[in-house]
Amino acid sequence: MTDLGALGAWLAPRLAAVGEVGIDDVRAPASIGYSAETVLFRAVYHTAGGPAARRLVLRAETPDPPVYPAQVPGPAVEIDIQRKVMEALAPTPVPVAPLLGWEADPAVIGTPFFVMDFIDGDVPSLDPPYTTSGFFAEAAPLDRNEMIADGLRVLAAVHRVNWRSAGLGWLLAPSTAPTLAHQLELWQAYAAAELGERRHPALEQAADLLHRHLPTGSPPALCWGDPRPGNMIWRHNRCVCVTDFEAAAIAPPEADLGWWLMFDRSCHEVIGAPRLDGEPSRQEQRELYSAAIGGDVGPTRLHEVFAAYRYAAIVVRVMNRAVARGQVPADHTVWLDNPAAVGLRQLLET
Repeated sequence: MTDLGALGAWLAPRLAAVGEVGIDDVRAPASIGYSAETVLFRAVYHTAGGPAARRLVLRAETPDPPVYPAQVPGPAVEIDIQRKVMEALAPTPVPVAPLLGWEADPAVIGTPFFVMDFIDGDVPSLDPPYTTSGFFAEAAPLDRNEMIADGLRVLAAVHRVNWRSAGLGWLLAPSTAPTLAHQLELWQAYAAAELGERRHPALEQAADLLHRHLPTGSPPALCWGDPRPGNMIWRHNRCVCVTDFEAAAIAPPEADLGWWLMFDRSCHEVIGAPRLDGEPSRQEQRELYSAAIGGDVGPTRLHEVFAAYRYAAIVVRVMNRAVARGQVPADHTVWLDNPAAVGLRQLLET
């Protein structure tokens, strides 16, 4: 965990604190991702009006290589990408946590970071999958249905953001077309670099299929990059906060919808978990999204294949990082045999 000793001094002017800022109730979130370090804490301080306390969240860059391929050339600081997207979304209908401040200088706590407000609510777990355990699995059927429907409405709201007027053009390199073909080229180069001399038959088969048949898709939009219930904070069946924009891109929005539907598969067919009462089928989810955008989204199988291709490639990188840290032996086969690869193979067989 990041050294928080200097964080209090950094927070003081941003909280209008009089004197020192104490930090307590420090903990990690229940669900931990693979990119930035996340620390939940409480700031305790005094203002001119008296004592105060505020629950906050620290997102700090790690020394590991970024999880996702860079959308534009140059060094990629994943938390900076997330911070910039959140700032752009703050005035839109997409619910994001208010940012308290950003620090690019690693000298403050040892790495770049930002701090945002803590948003209270429930987060569906990935391990164990939310379809097998936790508040979603225990919810009433109607509540589950309302949650998924609202999540798709929020996803559509992300795609309705005017990315140009929101100042998100920096996500697109000059002279680069914001197409699915460009995304496929970027991700195929990423997969090849991570695999090295190793062969991954499912990735190879998927790449061949996608090169031959990947649809053009809709006009480009802001793509969230990692849309799924587990990257949303929920309260009373409504998404009250969207999180994790490190994989954001400007691309046809079907890339996001394919990812959402692919993750639905990963939490059902891939692990052998039955669809719970009230959970919309994937076809029903396509229809919910279509209703939210006001148009027919069309077939999504190839978009789901592309999503599963990306997910399986990400697992290769994550396992490469684990080898570099000495957490797993270099001759492991998890990079090839894992739930993401199972989901990709399932889609290729349909």
